[in-house]
Amino acid sequence: MSHLTLYNTLSKSKDPVRVADPTNVTFYTCGPTVYDDAHIGNFRSFLAADLLRRWLESPLCTVQDLDGTEHQGPRTVRHVMNITDVGHMTDDDQADGGGDDKMQAACKRLLEAKKAGTAHTSITDPNDPRQIAEFYTQRFVEDAKKLGLKVAIEAETNPSVMPRATDNVDGMKRMIEDLASKGFAYRVDDAVYFDVQSYDSYGQLSGNTLDKLKGGAGGRVQDEHQAGKRHPADFLLWKSDPSHLMKWPGPTIDGQQMPEGYPGWHIECSVMSKVLGETIDFHSGGEDNIFPHHECERAQSCCAHSTDTFARHWFHPRFLLVEGEKMSKSKGNFFTARELFENHDPAAVRLELIKTHYRANANFTEQGLKDSARIIERWRRFLDSATDSGSAQDTEAASRFADALGDDLNTAAAIGVINSWIASIQQPTAGDATQLRAMDGVLGVLSLEKPKSAETDIGLFTGGLEPDPTVVERLVARRDAKKAKDFATSDAIRDELAAMGYAIKDVAGGKVEVSRA
Repeated sequence: MSHLTLYNTLSKSKDPVRVADPTNVTFYTCGPTVYDDAHIGNFRSFLAADLLRRWLESPLCTVQDLDGTEHQGPRTVRHVMNITDVGHMTDDDQADGGGDDKMQAACKRLLEAKKAGTAHTSITDPNDPRQIAEFYTQRFVEDAKKLGLKVAIEAETNPSVMPRATDNVDGMKRMIEDLASKGFAYRVDDAVYFDVQSYDSYGQLSGNTLDKLKGGAGGRVQDEHQAGKRHPADFLLWKSDPSHLMKWPGPTIDGQQMPEGYPGWHIECSVMSKVLGETIDFHSGGEDNIFPHHECERAQSCCAHSTDTFARHWFHPRFLLVEGEKMSKSKGNFFTARELFENHDPAAVRLELIKTHYRANANFTEQGLKDSARIIERWRRFLDSATDSGSAQDTEAASRFADALGDDLNTAAAIGVINSWIASIQQPTAGDATQLRAMDGVLGVLSLEKPKSAETDIGLFTGGLEPDPTVVERLVARRDAKKAKDFATSDAIRDELAAMGYAIKDVAGGKVEVSRA
């Protein structure tokens, strides 16, 4: 089996994966800012990282050590995903100030909801950003576990794999003080900035060179926040602001402690990733994190640790479209994972979010979700129909699956291997079932809990559907029409229910199975 090659944002090429310790890989993922429920675009990025982590753990995955020697798995992956529970600007281009703070925006939104009587009852004080952060953290973890995110599952017994920014502010202050003492950061009145000109490689990750960033190119830096900066691209490490809702005692710069304030966004991950070491094997996040967040994080980490390498491989999945368009609440195509769970199997949601190659813009559609649900059902039937004995009938299927994932994590090709292989098997054996489960150990869909079905006297409502009284009434009318051999009426009711978005399938015992069309 060929070794894993992966596109590296830093090198701008597909590179052989080389790690410091092939038996113990380190992996850091930029997690959510918990001021609202995570949407499916967020989860596309998180699940791509989870898929990479699962593949690295697989016995089928081969990586190289730093000398180029190949090592086949299995291996341990130490995966950490942070929780950003400190408020930052709602517009990341305004990271130096001048925008609305995410946590304060959440407070405002929930206060309005409380006045309207629609607020979440578990949030007793919408003015308390910490209570809001805790509420949305728990909801994120619940959603992540339903989608099989391994780091969220591990956090139940090992909370250190999901560190929170608010628990690491002291470490951020120490790093800021260290950067200032080494000449990489400086104070201007109530703020501390990183000096981008002090780091020769600034811009290498994103391609944004300093000459392109003069004058706040791209809208990142506002004119009113330029006073005292050495370069327009210098970014915030600390802001003293006693009026801010979330604040801490300031760092000590040039022998003087700064007033209360809050850390900049980028410094958080530089500190929380240190639990894995000063140099890590993998760093991931959505493509919107490349600049400014990861560019700035890389600069301050390398300077603080006096190293040329912060992360060996930078992994950035691309954006998610919905029905061919950018997600937007105003367009009505904005979905949280939690909303989809109301009517769809989490396994189908996961498969739909991972089945497109991570470096392509995925297009999330209702039809695609139905297709993913059918694939899941086909795989489940394959396992259910397997005999109690017998070896795998095509042992090369696992090798083809590995070759697909080894080539820049090509999930579309890997899923195609599974579907072609299953279609070629007349009667699955126990060995075939074992082989499919091994492949699914990477994809992570069949191990997810199936939504409970609700059964009535007339039918079985599957996929998390609740028995709608109107639907039940029409099903009774259809059953009566069939008994009377009035097939025209029976078919008309089936078409009527299909127009309402329900698929009807007759099953044994005179009942029907009801699912989303």
